[in-house]
Amino acid sequence: MEKAKMLAGELYDPRDPQLLRERHRARLLTKAFNDTSDAQGKERKRLLNELFGAMGKGTFIEPPFHCDYGGNITLGEKVFFNFNCVILDVAEVTIGNHTMFGPGVQVYTATHPLDAEERRSGLEAAKPITIGDDVWIGGGAILCPGVTIGSRSVIGAGSVVTKDIPEDVFAAGNPCRVVRPLKEETPDRG
Repeated sequence: MEKAKMLAGELYDPRDPQLLRERHRARLLTKAFNDTSDAQGKERKRLLNELFGAMGKGTFIEPPFHCDYGGNITLGEKVFFNFNCVILDVAEVTIGNHTMFGPGVQVYTATHPLDAEERRSGLEAAKPITIGDDVWIGGGAILCPGVTIGSRSVIGAGSVVTKDIPEDVFAAGNPCRVVRPLKEETPDRG
């Protein structure tokens, strides 16, 4: 019941026994993955296939990598994560094909009540994150709960993405904002 509330974006109790077991499973799998060597490519792939909800061909993740559940993460083909990336996948995280993450990128679906008294209850919530195809997210960027990043966009290093980013733009800053389109519009010469 708590898992259904979690995935629906409602307040839920993270101390629920089922959720505790699922997080523990993810910790064991990520530890095993992070403890592998470069020579253990097949074992790395096996562990990631067991961890993630879905993983496309050609995906490559540099250890260390951390996540909450793993099963709420869907990766397209040829996704690349550099060192020290974290995904708090309390809600669904969907990542498109050919998307690249610089080192230290943080993806946070988890959120907490703003009211201190309600927060003290220990309940939390989450909002899904969607990242399109051919996106590049620079090192140290933070993606906040509920954001969508459009296909072919680039997020500058160190950015804090608090709102949706459209397709085909370079966006950067804290808070992250569109800096410019990646393709200039062709003037009408009619």
